[in-house]
Amino acid sequence: MTLKGKVAWITGGGSGIGLSGAMELARAGAHVVISGRTAVTNASALKQVRAEGSAEVLQLEVSDAKAVAKAAADILARHKRIDILVNSAGTNVGKRNFNNMSVEGWDEVVAINLNGLFYCCHAVLPAMRAQKDGLIINVSSWAGRYASTLTGPAYNATKRAVIALSESINAEECMHGIRATSVLPGEVATPILEKRPVPPAKEDREKMLQAEDLGQTLLYLASLPPRACVNELIISPTWNRFYVGGLEKAKA
Repeated sequence: MTLKGKVAWITGGGSGIGLSGAMELARAGAHVVISGRTAVTNASALKQVRAEGSAEVLQLEVSDAKAVAKAAADILARHKRIDILVNSAGTNVGKRNFNNMSVEGWDEVVAINLNGLFYCCHAVLPAMRAQKDGLIINVSSWAGRYASTLTGPAYNATKRAVIALSESINAEECMHGIRATSVLPGEVATPILEKRPVPPAKEDREKMLQAEDLGQTLLYLASLPPRACVNELIISPTWNRFYVGGLEKAKA
């Protein structure tokens, strides 16, 4: 299925899962709008996505509700539609457990992983209702279904909330032709791993899911016909450290 004529907005599109998804969707014919909060990263990402197809970039902090509303309005003013929203912006903090996490750290994770995701969904839903069609893909996490000390309470809580938010969209908006999917990846070798208290070793990262695996997953979801809604998709590495080594090994 071609995505020609579709407009896709991908938050966190400067690196990792978001960037790989942007490249796949652009290659499939969509016009892709990537957004991220770092100008240098955005510029590099835009070059890579444009090598695959049509793209533009917005500098955006998703935790700023007014900025998100303006970004959506700007996209709609230029393209008259938003067909696909991929919420891939996410973060975690190094001090992430109850014994060392600060209130400020908690607020930072919630502001981006949950509030920012809600702001983006809220911003695109009116246009999707009007066009009677729309796909929202929310990147949750394995931790959203299986909480662990490795990821910490703020990340666990926000990623579980993402699943509930996606379910709420489907419950309220399915009659308008809008569908939402929560994607729950296990460990993925992306830059967010550097925020772990002990970043994984190179040999462990090579066994993890790679960003391009998730890019292809996003393309699969975007390529399904409008009648099909994948409510939740869990994907993990075959060599799953939560299984083969237990949580203590996964911390290393």
